[in-house]
Amino acid sequence: MRFHIWGWFVVFIIAVLLLLWVFQILFLQNFYNRMKTADVIRIADSMIEDYRSGNYAESFIRKANDNQMCIEVRDQYERSVFSVDALGSGTSSNCFIHGPNNQARKIIRKLKQQKGGVLIGKERNVATQVDILIYACTIGPKDRPEGYLLLNTPLVPVSATVNILKKQLLIITVMLILIAFLISVTVSRRLAKPIVQVTKEAEQLAHGNYNIRFTGGGYYEADKLADTLTYASYEINRVDVMQRDLIANASHDLRTPLTMLKGYAELIRDVSGDNPVKREQHLQVIIEETDRLTALVNDILDLSKYENGKMTLERTAFDMEERLREITERYRGLSAVSGYRFSLETDGSAPVFCDAGKIEQVICNLINNAVNYSGESREIFIRQEHTPEGIRISVRDTGEGMDQETLSRIFDKYYRSSNYKREVRGTGLGLSIVKAILRLHDYSFGVNSTVGAGSTFWFVIHPEPGANS
Repeated sequence: MRFHIWGWFVVFIIAVLLLLWVFQILFLQNFYNRMKTADVIRIADSMIEDYRSGNYAESFIRKANDNQMCIEVRDQYERSVFSVDALGSGTSSNCFIHGPNNQARKIIRKLKQQKGGVLIGKERNVATQVDILIYACTIGPKDRPEGYLLLNTPLVPVSATVNILKKQLLIITVMLILIAFLISVTVSRRLAKPIVQVTKEAEQLAHGNYNIRFTGGGYYEADKLADTLTYASYEINRVDVMQRDLIANASHDLRTPLTMLKGYAELIRDVSGDNPVKREQHLQVIIEETDRLTALVNDILDLSKYENGKMTLERTAFDMEERLREITERYRGLSAVSGYRFSLETDGSAPVFCDAGKIEQVICNLINNAVNYSGESREIFIRQEHTPEGIRISVRDTGEGMDQETLSRIFDKYYRSSNYKREVRGTGLGLSIVKAILRLHDYSFGVNSTVGAGSTFWFVIHPEPGANS
């Protein structure tokens, strides 16, 4: 990176210097000649306007002196009517239309041969070795001319100026190359330093150091990159901790039923094989533990499908109030056995259009979570209400509640609150599945909780086409 920055900077300086050399040295004379010609044409146009106005003598003299220009005006019979020699007379004069080198008639003859009535030429004065710009034009129409305007001005050679510029540019070139080298090395080093630093820190991240904090180096882009990588390392560290927790929790959840399966199978083999009552009890435990294993595996597979985008929705129209009553009734058995009390409150029929099976899974997971955190009161409140946003479903427990840190992470996969009670067994992935299903539906959801006052998990089923069908 340092080499590229230095290289491009040097290339830029060299390109600037080349342009200066080309335009200031090679093309300087051509630029001068073109500009001088353009000025002469502009002056000639203004002189013709002054001539036609009748009051032109003073203006012509001023322009001749200001521009080192000889002026000759002749009538239609080629007789001189006005003449100004601003270059001086004599054998060394640079004028071609006055003095011994008078070529006015020759110029007029060439002018008459031009289609446009304008003649622009360059002649070299052998005596002075100076190029002379000659301009001639017809005053009035070419076929019926009122007269002729002839101008003569030297094209000053710029060779002396070019030599001076060469020396100056040579010195400037050497100085600029040295300055460019120093600046490019300094700039490339300063620009590359934060990138090199971030790269070294990223290597530590790649080797498993997730607690590293990236430093930017003072530049906005580098600081932004460092902040992003620091956040990424924090998230990777958090996910890594969660994955370790998942392995620990899953291992614990798997070890217990597997141990019980093995133990009760040995009991049936060694003790209760001939006792129908005992055998039935032991087989029932094996069946329950098998169901528990199946639920754990299914939850892990379902969560994986949701996160990989392989799960699709099968939307149907149904009444949410009726479905809530059916779900609540299924939990009545738990009420009789363990003393849990489930209260359902609805505000009337609630037709919805969504995936009934997955939404039922969401509700059951929220109820199971409430059972786990319900505390000593063992009361769970389920509520359905119509809101401007849609049908709002909420499940409230009367447990210990959650602090702000727990609230911000409660839906994260693998996360489990420290207030967790194992009164009702679960896989620990219920809320992660709830989050995945509701996001798949694009439904809003959340949790409200106060420490010591329980928690309320809720979601809103937004209106969909076909909800009333």
